[in-house]
Amino acid sequence: MADRQDKAALISETRRRFEAEYLPDKSDKYDSRDVERLQQDDKWVENYLIWRHDVVDDTLKMIDESFQWRKEYTVNDLTESVLPKWLFENGSIFLHGYDKEGYKLFWFRVKLHIRDPKQQLEKKKLVAFWLEHYAKRDHGKPLTVVFDMAETGISHIDLDFVRFIVNCFTDYYPNFLTKIVIFEMPWIMNAAFKIVKGWLGPDAISMLKFTNKNEVQDYISGEYLPPHMGGTDSFKYSYPPLVDDDFQTPLCENGPVTSEDEHESKEEIDVDTKETGDPSEEQNLIPKKMNSVEQIPKSEETDKTDFKPKNAKKALTTFKGPLLHISPAEELYFGSKETGERKCLIVLTNVTKNIVAFKVRTTAPEKYRVKPSNSSCEPGASLDIIISLHGGFAASLQDRFLIMAAEMDQCSGAGVSELTQFWKEVPRTKVMEHRLRCHVVESSKPSTLTLKENAFNIPAKTNEDLHIQGQVVSSGEKVPSLRAAVYVPQGRLLWIAKWSRHRVRSRSQTLKTPEEHKE
Repeated sequence: MADRQDKAALISETRRRFEAEYLPDKSDKYDSRDVERLQQDDKWVENYLIWRHDVVDDTLKMIDESFQWRKEYTVNDLTESVLPKWLFENGSIFLHGYDKEGYKLFWFRVKLHIRDPKQQLEKKKLVAFWLEHYAKRDHGKPLTVVFDMAETGISHIDLDFVRFIVNCFTDYYPNFLTKIVIFEMPWIMNAAFKIVKGWLGPDAISMLKFTNKNEVQDYISGEYLPPHMGGTDSFKYSYPPLVDDDFQTPLCENGPVTSEDEHESKEEIDVDTKETGDPSEEQNLIPKKMNSVEQIPKSEETDKTDFKPKNAKKALTTFKGPLLHISPAEELYFGSKETGERKCLIVLTNVTKNIVAFKVRTTAPEKYRVKPSNSSCEPGASLDIIISLHGGFAASLQDRFLIMAAEMDQCSGAGVSELTQFWKEVPRTKVMEHRLRCHVVESSKPSTLTLKENAFNIPAKTNEDLHIQGQVVSSGEKVPSLRAAVYVPQGRLLWIAKWSRHRVRSRSQTLKTPEEHKE
């Protein structure tokens, strides 16, 4: 694959050639919204390139074919209201749960599918609806498809419909498929699936996973498998409402912002400030951050008011919504049981002229404490949300958080009773939603630095340290201590360094163990 610089050149070339070679003769065959998005969304173009192995000619053909298909199926206008209600009530196609790698599961319950040419177009549009719904909602993160073929037979074979599903992933939705898990395929369907393999092509064939009860949990944990597949998931499909993640109220709803977690963070920061001495000396020793992730512009920082608590510092990435800016943008970093990071910080910034009410929900309410989880944010102000793992629980890739926000009228109060009444009455169309997924940082072996976590008996690191005072340190630098190694979404391994409470007496001083310091 091309490196970052080459990829940018390929994206530019793809756009230029599409506009010169395809758009003049076929503009009426494309939805103008897709054309506009192609010019603005680098990630979308990159996914097309990835799916066609960075061959621009093949990429352009895929864009052309997918754009024509998107207009034919009116993909940008597919909503619940334009599709027949019985399609959703049938329950043969839906999104629910996650695989072991944290990818969303797209279920096809084959025994509920009835082959009927008169209904075929509407069923295909339902597939397109779910794909587009998820692509827009979760930043285009790929899916894992599950064909549940339990209790099926030859009467359920519908090769035209299967081919449409295959084409969606091979031709219309680039880089959107991780694997296809097929559960208990009857032997009588072997001949049919030999035909399906021919449609998939060599790359997609490697994604096929044929399983039974003993093997399916290699890919999907039991908590997201129904009992007939050997799992413990009690989920029962029903409609309405539209099936979504089972977001619930976390522990400690409406807890004060100044919790014990925040006090701990403030105390640690105060001690660090006292013991590290001159901050200018610290800045000279630490090199500047790499531009590997989007930084919050200085203009935004100056706009923030004094409402922001002392321990709230700049996160690495920011989602810029119409009501709130949310940092981090996509992922919350927690440690595994070995690395031990158990706290995470979310920073909300109100970018409106009114008070914004917000709620935080999670798919694992028994695991997390969220303070505050139901509150409001003043105009122009920033507010910290502290998420802590509860008890002996560990974060998992399947865990999700949902932030809901809505503007309040100036005359509305922001007390507990007013917020409760507000959320009962606010129309769903007025609510901004943003989802965050969890990333578990496994312990890793550094390539050149081999310092141990507690070489100076430093307290366990927190996720706040990773997001808010990270500095990139070159492998040749000698630093007092390292807090963690983090794999950031952009694919770079950054060493996040934070000065310890033990002040370095000189820049040339080498690192010592606690025993050497005693001497």
